[in-house]
Amino acid sequence: MQSKNKTVVRSMEILNLFINHAKLTFNEIIELSGIPKTSVYRMLQSLEEMGLLDKDENGKYSLGILFLRFGHLVSERIDLRQVALPAMEKLHQELGEAINLIIRDGDEAVYIEKLQSIQPVRLYTTIGRRTPLYAGACARAILSFLPPTEREDYLKRVELTAYAKGTITSEEALRHSISETRNKGYTVSFSELEDFTAAVGVPIFNHLGEVVAAISIAGIETNYAEEHLAVFIPKAKEAALDISLKLGYRPEV
Repeated sequence: MQSKNKTVVRSMEILNLFINHAKLTFNEIIELSGIPKTSVYRMLQSLEEMGLLDKDENGKYSLGILFLRFGHLVSERIDLRQVALPAMEKLHQELGEAINLIIRDGDEAVYIEKLQSIQPVRLYTTIGRRTPLYAGACARAILSFLPPTEREDYLKRVELTAYAKGTITSEEALRHSISETRNKGYTVSFSELEDFTAAVGVPIFNHLGEVVAAISIAGIETNYAEEHLAVFIPKAKEAALDISLKLGYRPEV
């Protein structure tokens, strides 16, 4: 702490208060921060002058417009693959299964990163591969958490085509799977894109709480019995949350 500027540290403590509070009065900032009144007064003046805080007609402070500009720059410049790779590598080392990262592109999902399984029998999946949003755990994890209007529009126009013996081809079954996925926070697929394969898919969210990607653990179907899923599912959810938090996501308390 000695190497840090005390005023800068205290200013950050004040700014951090607005992570959980949209607006705060002068007295509320003093109470929550524990910083002396005179110091808070000086720092608020400086933060307001720099555009880091705004004060409304009622004397309440909120984050300034400058944060919106920085927020846009950060979100535009974040490399999702680089953010996700440490969590993916950890999963890969622990489980030895294939780990996939996908994003949405229109009505399709696109694989943007993959760590190959170390198992003797491997899946045929390459970076750049495209799949429909309704087929496969990873893609359906994204579909399930799209805004309701977007999801409904998709369901109305999509033609459910079979890719393998387990592909969902009924709208009723797809809606049921989406509902389950939203309730559980993950989805599981068996032989949906290729026969005898399975996967666990979990959505990834950004700082706005929007689904922006999904991560999956995938492999040969025989390795995805209940006892294995009991291990895979929590680990996949943990990895997805880790990536989401790095993107600025804040879970509801």
